[in-house]
Amino acid sequence: MHSPHDPYVRVRDAREHNLKGVDVDIPRDVVAVFTGVSGSGKSSLAFGTVYAEAQRRYFESVAPYARRLIHQVGAPKVGEITGLPPAVSLQQRRTAPTSRSSVGTVTNLSNSLRMLFSRAGDYPPGAPRLDSDAFSPNTAAGACPECHGLGRVHRTTEELLVPDPTLSIRDGAIAAWPGAWQGKNLRDVLDALGYDVDRPWRELPAEQREWILFTDEQPVVTVHPVRDAGRIQRPYQGTYTSARRYVMKTFSDTKSATLRAKAERFLTSAPCPVCGGGRLRPEALAVTVGGRTIAELAALPLTELAEALPTDGETARVLTGDLASRIAPVVELGLGYLSLDRATPTLSAGELQRLRLATQLRSGLFGVVYVLDEPSAGLHPADTEALLTVLERLKAAGNSVFVVEHHLGVMRGADWIVDVGPRAGEHGGRVLYSGPVDGLARVGRSATARHLFDRSPAPARAPRTPRGSVTVGPVTRHNLREVTARFPLGALTAVTGVSGSGKSTLIGEITEDLPGVGRLVSVDQRPIGRTPRSNLATYTGLFDVVRKIFAATDQARERRYGVGRFSFNVSGGRCETCQGEGFVSVELLFLPSTYAPCPDCGGARYNPGTLEVTYRGRNIAEVLDLTVEGAAEFFADTPAVARSLAALLDVGLGYLRLGQPATELSGGEAQRIKLASELQRGRRGHTLYLLDEPTTGLHPADVEVLMRQLHGLVDAGHTVVVVEHDMTVVAGADHVIDMGPGGGDSGGRIVAAGAPADVARADGSATARYLTEALYGGGRR
Repeated sequence: MHSPHDPYVRVRDAREHNLKGVDVDIPRDVVAVFTGVSGSGKSSLAFGTVYAEAQRRYFESVAPYARRLIHQVGAPKVGEITGLPPAVSLQQRRTAPTSRSSVGTVTNLSNSLRMLFSRAGDYPPGAPRLDSDAFSPNTAAGACPECHGLGRVHRTTEELLVPDPTLSIRDGAIAAWPGAWQGKNLRDVLDALGYDVDRPWRELPAEQREWILFTDEQPVVTVHPVRDAGRIQRPYQGTYTSARRYVMKTFSDTKSATLRAKAERFLTSAPCPVCGGGRLRPEALAVTVGGRTIAELAALPLTELAEALPTDGETARVLTGDLASRIAPVVELGLGYLSLDRATPTLSAGELQRLRLATQLRSGLFGVVYVLDEPSAGLHPADTEALLTVLERLKAAGNSVFVVEHHLGVMRGADWIVDVGPRAGEHGGRVLYSGPVDGLARVGRSATARHLFDRSPAPARAPRTPRGSVTVGPVTRHNLREVTARFPLGALTAVTGVSGSGKSTLIGEITEDLPGVGRLVSVDQRPIGRTPRSNLATYTGLFDVVRKIFAATDQARERRYGVGRFSFNVSGGRCETCQGEGFVSVELLFLPSTYAPCPDCGGARYNPGTLEVTYRGRNIAEVLDLTVEGAAEFFADTPAVARSLAALLDVGLGYLRLGQPATELSGGEAQRIKLASELQRGRRGHTLYLLDEPTTGLHPADVEVLMRQLHGLVDAGHTVVVVEHDMTVVAGADHVIDMGPGGGDSGGRIVAAGAPADVARADGSATARYLTEALYGGGRR
């Protein structure tokens, strides 16, 4: 029995995911880093075991209703954990934030600013005091009624909706209308309403053109479609929708990014004429603090906002002090260039992660374990130093900080290191070392040790000779002002710079329309799916081949099972309790909903009849449970499957299971799956590959594997452009474009461009010092 004052968190017999009965002791009140190659089991230990058990204990202490729900979710597979304090998790969010989410809402700074205006603002004579909700564009009490609190209004014109007025409606004059049957239906409805759909648009009377494009009426009429040969088409009731109404509805309601982008082409965006872009009702914008409205203060960079706050009057002094103390950690983390009204979707993953960290610094919690998921993701080496300071402050406040991390700088700054391995998936799941950082040098099997203690220069590589270039710009967008950049063709270009310097904005301007680009493939870190129904096998198309193999077995033929029987997306072969998801969603009231294994199929996704059909001794669920590495052996003699699996192995994803739900994949894994899908296609002609931070979430050993693939693409005649913070990758590039010198308004220009050695000598570059270390030794990443 351990003392309640035991200074260690002691984990015994952890078997979550691929962990093989792990026993490990981790001291409290330290910064402890969990590391290992991708898929080794470090997240299973830190999040799936330690954090999950802390959560379970919290739920056990609350109402019986919540306890019943948590039994459905299941406890982590672990013998026991002693010495475990309450835990707070800061994981990388995979979800896409909405346009109403901003820096102010993420950090709760908006709440403090609204309170300042409500309690200590200067009101017009005779105006009543407003509640703080009246200063929020996200509430009915505060939002401008014209733009609904968005600050901009979207309008459309006849010129946008009908770009070629020489065409008739039948020939497609109304470009904004949908294609296929839906567009034909609208045309037939207009015809039935008596409009001439065969006359050139410009010859139609002005009032008819106005009604067709802009009416809010939705008349219903009987349509008698023209008969196609061999098809019976009966009359039906058709409803008319004007072009403007269709575009506005699509733009506001669709979940499809493609449809939304198409609708946006027919809209112009302008500041709201009522609130002038301030997003609030007139009575809220009439209140000032220090002579400025809340919209004007929210538009200031945080460093300027802190200086602009008034200190006269007791109420103002108290509220201003609170606001300033909340701003300080955000500025400390290098984000002083952001403004409160900056929309969250425009932030990088690194900026968003640090904003949430800054919020925790202010929380004043004591005696908890913070479990952090790669807080250095998306951070330039210069920003990582500020991150280490923050982790030390969390520790100094009396907390334990457990960090899942691949960044060598964060590992070197830690007090304790837990190395999991030796490799991924089935070949991992063991703790190779747990102790002070220096001791890891003696562990020969550790892939981490090889990189952590290697201070040798980057291997020399002959630079490639480009065969022309693509010129982008001049670009004026976000913080870029008239920036022009040149990307060499047939080479690997790395775009570097601190967070917020404009890297992603710059490469976002590379399009297929530019001379020299040819085919463009952009590989981002967005999820490959948002539910457990989407997985590795379905995304790569590999599952189609596997289902055909099962349908061709003697057992399936005897039972007359077709290919559809082996799909978990349609009824027939799937388990109907979970509708083929393998999981059921468990709602936890005020807490985020979570997924639990289906009580009927136990996560297998299929009904018993389907599971009786086997191929080489395995049923379809067991095949989906194979890792990519295991499946490559199982399907070695099936070329169509083997090619997809080989591509996944080549990008270092051999540890993932074929049926691994998209919800369990990191952004880096999703990006490499997309890259593998692209690699297996067989490339014809020149392709330009754009990758935004492809090494995010990768252990240095996995970075080597990925870079071999990217260099292979360039050697085959293609062009690769990466936004990157990993200096070993930058050192191995042919060309470097360094953005900066800072973030936000102090960035947005090209500080240096050229070979890595030239950029390493550039004055005023935040990257130069770290690139020099990677090129000539003395430090990696």
